[in-house]
Amino acid sequence: MSSSSSPVSRRPSGPLALGLESSANKIGIGVVSISGEILSNPRHTYITPPGHGFLPRETAQHHLVHFLPLLRAALSEAGVSPADLACICYTMGPGMGGPLQVAAASARVLSLLWGKPLVAVNHCVAHIEMGRVVTGAVDPVVLYVSGGNTQVIAYSEGRYRIFGETIDIAVGNCLDRFARILELSNDPSPGYNIEQLAKKGEKFIDLPYVVKGMDVSFSGILSYIEAAAIEKLKSNECTPADLCYSLQETLFAMLVEITERAMAHCDSNDVLIVGGVGCNERLQEMMRIMCSERGGRLFATDDRYCIDNGAMIAYTGLLAYTHGVSTPLEESTFTQRFRTDEVHAIWREKEMPVLNHIRSDAMSEVSIDEPSVPTPIAVDS
Repeated sequence: MSSSSSPVSRRPSGPLALGLESSANKIGIGVVSISGEILSNPRHTYITPPGHGFLPRETAQHHLVHFLPLLRAALSEAGVSPADLACICYTMGPGMGGPLQVAAASARVLSLLWGKPLVAVNHCVAHIEMGRVVTGAVDPVVLYVSGGNTQVIAYSEGRYRIFGETIDIAVGNCLDRFARILELSNDPSPGYNIEQLAKKGEKFIDLPYVVKGMDVSFSGILSYIEAAAIEKLKSNECTPADLCYSLQETLFAMLVEITERAMAHCDSNDVLIVGGVGCNERLQEMMRIMCSERGGRLFATDDRYCIDNGAMIAYTGLLAYTHGVSTPLEESTFTQRFRTDEVHAIWREKEMPVLNHIRSDAMSEVSIDEPSVPTPIAVDS
């Protein structure tokens, strides 16, 4: 399954970067300018049969097959040649080892072939920077939700600090694994098909709700609903749509709660949702209601930018490169574990010194309000 954003109609000024993304089941290559204009952003998704996930080796093989066609498409759509590029950026991590290796090795080859510097990029930070440039959010609290990550983040003193996160599995992983139980299609994604089925749900099933401060836990919910699916579907107590609806409402209420708590802690009125699960319209709706009640604003994007793509890697790498950061060839490795707060976001330091000071003051004065948790639209009578 492939997709591409429309290229810009004119060549933007300033340096351009090529970005390679292959951390999970998507291989994406993008060309982006320093102003954030996306010249091209094609990608291809590895789709497995219903009831199955994706294995690292098979996923990497898929990425290798599609790499050269995507590279040609990215350069052609952008109307650029290798000589026009300032640097080659690639996803260093986090992600799955096999798929990550494809982007890392390909970036090294292109760097040597074209004589361009390399920039290794943190996948999580790339989601944040792409969300900021696309939506115009300046200094928001960030909810990063995907198949491999669930984090509540805010910028402070040179880094994106993690205020809360999952203590076990990611929210996207929870949704994906339940989709396998129901044997839903993986095309375009299991989470999307759960979202569509949830719209038909009429009965709310009580599920475990686990929030500890700004941390969450999803493994117990998954175990509970897996057992409930077998029992309740067999006895016709509910439908698959009811289960999808109940799971979404519970998971997203937890996410809204910890995000609101982070907003209170950081004294922020803006929220930015990034990551693949951020495409979910129900999650956006619930978060928008909470933000509105606090007099705040929600910033979110559609599947062109929420879902893994090469443009976000290109843009974030270019931000780093234009602030003096590059990756020596001998250090151009990849890693499955690479936390968001490990990255020194030097471009943010020079971008907003005043807001950095405000954020630091807010962090030093811990003030946690009790959040208002959205209730499900319908309940079991």
